[in-house]
Amino acid sequence: MLFVASIALLISIFVPIWRIELDAPQYPEGLIMLIYANDIAGDVEIINGLNHYIGMQTLHAENFLEFTILPYIIGAYALLMLVAGIVGRKKLLYFAFWAFVVFGIVAMADFWRWEYNYGHNLDPHAAIIVPGMSYQPPLIGYKVLLNFGAYSIPDMGGWLFVAAGIFCLFALLLEKKIIAKLFKKRSSLSAVLLMGLFIGLSSCAPSGPEPIVLHKDKCSFCEMKISDGKFGAELITTKGRVYKFDDLFCMKNYQKENNKTIFNGIYIHNFEANNELMEANGAFFVTHAELKSPMGGNTAAFKSKKAAQIYADKHAVPVTTWAEQLEK
Repeated sequence: MLFVASIALLISIFVPIWRIELDAPQYPEGLIMLIYANDIAGDVEIINGLNHYIGMQTLHAENFLEFTILPYIIGAYALLMLVAGIVGRKKLLYFAFWAFVVFGIVAMADFWRWEYNYGHNLDPHAAIIVPGMSYQPPLIGYKVLLNFGAYSIPDMGGWLFVAAGIFCLFALLLEKKIIAKLFKKRSSLSAVLLMGLFIGLSSCAPSGPEPIVLHKDKCSFCEMKISDGKFGAELITTKGRVYKFDDLFCMKNYQKENNKTIFNGIYIHNFEANNELMEANGAFFVTHAELKSPMGGNTAAFKSKKAAQIYADKHAVPVTTWAEQLEK
């Protein structure tokens, strides 16, 4: 398991360790800052422009000593765990585990210190000054900063750090024979843990639409509550932002207003079911005044062309595809 922990740490050098997301009405897809072991990426230029107006420091990787030494520190811990796994000495295992715990605590404390200075050391001559206001992002979780919502969460590299610590801990517990007695062979436990980690990491990736909660979720365009499970729709951006709508009419207008935003997922309610979302690209559409959808789009989506054709024939109207709907 120490070998797996070592590999996880090595991978974390090349992927984002942390992410800070900013959500505001003027940025429908949101802004994101990705923190690597040696760099800052994402919408840094836009964030720096916003920071300038409220007196916050602009962010540049070369201004942080941590970005110079952190890859080497992570590499050293990866090597330490690899050596501990090869040598197999109990004392070296204990040292590797507790040294890694101390490193994690120091790293989070240093991150909090940076966030504090970043949010409190403001330019007194800034264009926008709110007396008594500071802009320290949350260490982890959500916080409101003026009209922005800030999310601070681990990214892939951060979760690999957690996984490395867990594997190191289990190696220690196995050495002390605390949990090995639950299994006849240590290899069985290792296999279970590896499978659990794989499933856990796989589940982090979003798949498919987010269910619409009727009578609770609001339309992102007209702000009305979504109450009908036959005409709703949903958009998911490349950054995972979810926007829900009570009518195809609202979703199409939202897309027109945000035509620079790229959407990875476009979903529409199946008219023949209740609150069942399906991909718009494979659906078939019928438009008729009798449908009376919430915002007057009066368009229903069907999963099969046959079902759509039957409904269309009753009202002497054509069946259209999603591509044809976008042209309207």
